[in-house]
Amino acid sequence: MSGSRLDPWVDSYAERTQGMTASEIRALFAVASRPEVVSLAGGMPFVQALSMDMMADTVAKLIRERGATALQYGSGQGDVTLREQILEVMEEVKVTAHPDDIIVTTGSQMALDLVTRVFCDPSDVVLVEAPSYVGALGVFRAYECGVVHVAMDDEGLSPAALEEAIRDVRASGRRIKMIYTIPSFHNPAGVTQGPQRRAEILLIAQREGILLLEDDPYGLLGFEGEPPRAIRADDADGVIYLGSFSKTIASGLRVGWAVAPHGVREKLVLAAESAVLCPSNYAQLTVSEYLATQPWRDQISTFRDLYRERRDALLDSMTSLFPSDITWTVPAGGFYSWITLPKGLDAKAMLPRAVAALVAYVPGTGFYVDGQGRQNLRLSYCYPDPDRIREGVRRLAGVIESELEIAQTFGTGAVLLDSEGSVNPAPNIL
Repeated sequence: MSGSRLDPWVDSYAERTQGMTASEIRALFAVASRPEVVSLAGGMPFVQALSMDMMADTVAKLIRERGATALQYGSGQGDVTLREQILEVMEEVKVTAHPDDIIVTTGSQMALDLVTRVFCDPSDVVLVEAPSYVGALGVFRAYECGVVHVAMDDEGLSPAALEEAIRDVRASGRRIKMIYTIPSFHNPAGVTQGPQRRAEILLIAQREGILLLEDDPYGLLGFEGEPPRAIRADDADGVIYLGSFSKTIASGLRVGWAVAPHGVREKLVLAAESAVLCPSNYAQLTVSEYLATQPWRDQISTFRDLYRERRDALLDSMTSLFPSDITWTVPAGGFYSWITLPKGLDAKAMLPRAVAALVAYVPGTGFYVDGQGRQNLRLSYCYPDPDRIREGVRRLAGVIESELEIAQTFGTGAVLLDSEGSVNPAPNIL
């Protein structure tokens, strides 16, 4: 071990660390959090819509009445009262279960990790949407999974593309362990699978004997009508359902859950106990007290109205300010819209110039494992107020117009490529 090496332990790391890479979103936070920058990057819920006095009273009541329990170790599976309350929350998306089917986790990100740990050996394949949630991709790569992207259309995961991917992967001799999908108000694509599409995806998974992992953090945040019926509502044995209170209460509480078949749930509890022993009793009982004493459905309605207004501000300003050859998805809920730039522009190469213009977004490459997405970017409307969103779009439109002018003058290669023919990096930003 040489003291002159930057990292003297580099030769000792497990091989799985090779798949661990920094999230492009996380790497942006240091820049995007500067007050002068309009951040359309991170998907932070607008927790200021909660009454802080109400939250303070909820926590104070909890500590006064059940402080000794809240501040103690708890069950590895999670508090039984909270699990019963989660059943009530899931009734909104038509999921029925027993409290014993639920394991409470430290955010649904932990549930993703546990499911992958329980099911996936190195080189096992996980089928994911193209694009897909960056946090899930990080988990799958950390466990040395083979991640295969499956094409989407305006209604989410394509059944034809899914069937083709299954054939191709199996023809190569590899094992498929899971299909990972975000059917409602997708992150990052902003699209939603309709009832018929969900039925088709479920039928394929059942026919092929592949576990379906349904991630549903945004399901209650639709802008019109009833929440979409979860896929898990139609198959209790072949679908693991992941939920979270991060978007419907507060992300800082870090409380999520998984609903799984009995045998799988037992394995998840064992995996959770080995990782964290037990989820935070304090956080769980805070959520439980909130659900028991506050009009949580009314609060979700408040969030929905707020995010709808901000989505409309984003869509209206893009329609007014963006060049006509840019396209985007129109989300019916959730936090995000997926933007496709004109041919020849590179969202990752453009990012430093956008930040210089004091606006931030997430390049599409962060939502793939194979380099796709350079023509795309994700815009988040959940946190800035409508006027701030409009200003951010105005700044971004100016950057895009400048990029198009350069491309028209020098050709698209001048925008995308350096002298050696490589894509320009984004120095000092990521």
